[in-house]
Amino acid sequence: MLLRKWIDKRIESYQSDLLQKYCDEVESMYTKMRGWRHDYHNHIQTLQASMALKKYDEVNEYLRELNDDLTQVDTTIKTGRVMTDAILNGKLNIAAQNHIPVNAKAKIPEGTPVTDVDLCAIIGNLLDNAIEENKRLPQEERFLRIYIGQKNTQFYLAFTNAAGKKRDKRNSLFPSAKGAQHGLGLVRVESLVKKYGGIFSADSEDGGFTAELLIPLHS
Repeated sequence: MLLRKWIDKRIESYQSDLLQKYCDEVESMYTKMRGWRHDYHNHIQTLQASMALKKYDEVNEYLRELNDDLTQVDTTIKTGRVMTDAILNGKLNIAAQNHIPVNAKAKIPEGTPVTDVDLCAIIGNLLDNAIEENKRLPQEERFLRIYIGQKNTQFYLAFTNAAGKKRDKRNSLFPSAKGAQHGLGLVRVESLVKKYGGIFSADSEDGGFTAELLIPLHS
């Protein structure tokens, strides 16, 4: 009983720190967006002046730089839930900064019972693990595949990422290469999935790691 309480407190503390980290990442992303919008008129005036002087090469270069800048803050995934969009796109921005190719398809189906806070905790934990695994590998070996949607009458989520050597399960989950504190992430995901009567599974093999969950949809 005392051990269970200690574990619960560790997970609660870990999750609190993690949620604050997510909020900081999302706030950073939206700060960049607000800054870009604030500068919008300045960009237009600069382009108009260059066009008037027929400096077309400068215009092309300026547009390329603007496009690169906007790509870093643009919302690329729209799931139907604002908070989920924020956490997903914030993490994908981090993946891009670490040269991790991403293939993502995400849409939250109607009837998904998971709250925004719990869904962000699930997605955030799994993406943090996936990004950390990728960062340990050479750039040419990195990849991340994301699918969020519906499978029959279930809410379905699957993340597959590049990884090192196969890891053995311990008590149905995998110990983290970053130590016990980081390993609490999968424990937290499993507990949240069970909260909604769902099933969580994780599979490790040489070169890859996959996490999947199924949660019954409300009719």
